[in-house]
Amino acid sequence: MKVDKKLRFFVLFREFLHERFNLEEDKATEEEIIENVKKGIEFRGMNLWVLIFAIFIASIGLDVNSTAVIIGAMLISPLMGPIMGIGLGIGINDFELIKKSYKNLGVATLISVMTSTFYFLITPLGNAQSELLARTTPTTLDVLIALFGGLAGIVAATRKSISNVIPGVAIATALMPPLCTAGFGIASGNFSFFIGAFYLFFINSVFISLATYTIVRFLKFQKKEFLDTERERRVKRSIVVVVLITIIPSVIMAYNIVNRTFIEKNIQMFLSGELNFPNTQIISRNIDFDSSKIRIEVFMLGAIVTDDMIEMAKAKLPKYNLEKADLYIKQGIGAQSNVDLTTLRTGVIEDLYRKNEEIIKNKEKQIRLLENQITVLTKDNYPIEDISKEAKALFNNLSELSVQKSHLMNYKTNKIDTITIGYAKFSGGVPASEKRKLNDWLKARTNSEKIRLVIN
Repeated sequence: MKVDKKLRFFVLFREFLHERFNLEEDKATEEEIIENVKKGIEFRGMNLWVLIFAIFIASIGLDVNSTAVIIGAMLISPLMGPIMGIGLGIGINDFELIKKSYKNLGVATLISVMTSTFYFLITPLGNAQSELLARTTPTTLDVLIALFGGLAGIVAATRKSISNVIPGVAIATALMPPLCTAGFGIASGNFSFFIGAFYLFFINSVFISLATYTIVRFLKFQKKEFLDTERERRVKRSIVVVVLITIIPSVIMAYNIVNRTFIEKNIQMFLSGELNFPNTQIISRNIDFDSSKIRIEVFMLGAIVTDDMIEMAKAKLPKYNLEKADLYIKQGIGAQSNVDLTTLRTGVIEDLYRKNEEIIKNKEKQIRLLENQITVLTKDNYPIEDISKEAKALFNNLSELSVQKSHLMNYKTNKIDTITIGYAKFSGGVPASEKRKLNDWLKARTNSEKIRLVIN
């Protein structure tokens, strides 16, 4: 009996999962999906001009460090088409589709880099802003975003209904900004920027294609059949060669990115755990992965850390899986300390900037808030000094005067209304006509129909 209940529960649970995660529902036909993907592959006419304009917009956004402008450029970018075409072509054994997709991706990439290079050659700004710098060093997150973004993109492309997923994927995977950064690298002669940015674009493209291939095979698209078996073998061999040429470097690159991320995390743990000396602060750190050994340079200020303490810290590097790392500590500004003052000064400035930037932002928010409050308070006040002088000229025996806006609760209507309250004091007796005259004058002077005048 218990076995039957467990089996029934398992069947119901499996049906629930199948119903919730079923990709066959609302799925377009294979012919429609392939045709839609093919439409986005070709770069000629409108697609080509849209790409050029989008590259200009993205380059401007990177130049002025505007995230909103960059997002706008990515929304209109047609770069996803040929990348998804490659994955689809591999998935259905369509070598002609693969060749066409590669050709158009090459054209789009070349035009994008040329356009951004041209822009950064003529722009009067052309400084490396944070949005540009963020596109020069791929991270593990970039690989994961490209993979999951590609999965979302191809799933959306297989639906009958038009979806807003594709623009979102274009934003998330950020294909265009790396190409613009590559153009900046060429224009500025900084080829490390070019290599890093192009590296990021290549990684994104490969994993989007890989995601497309995965979904195509998961949905069991029918593979292209050949009447000539010899030609079929040649096509399959060609596809395998293309896949290996593309996948092997990208897998190696992705492994290096992931490995570097773990190393940086271990270094951070080492610095916070072993270099946390009293009365000493780490101003900045620099990690060099270029050589066979990892070089960690740490700049410290405060109490001098002895050589014995440094050696003890170095001995603990293997504890953090940093056996291949060399630690160099620069500290103090004494006569016997061989410190690179320029680097140290730069590190100090960077640290101060990072710490003070948030403080400055908070201060600016407080200033804006106070300004708004002052505006609210002052707009409800009358120029009492001017009003009192004019009133004194009209009413000689006036000794005190106050005019201000106030809020009145009307219990009949249960509403709060705004009225003007006036208070006046005369040095001697004042006839009723003078009171009416003062009331009428204040009403006209304050331009207020609702006024209450209290006379002492």
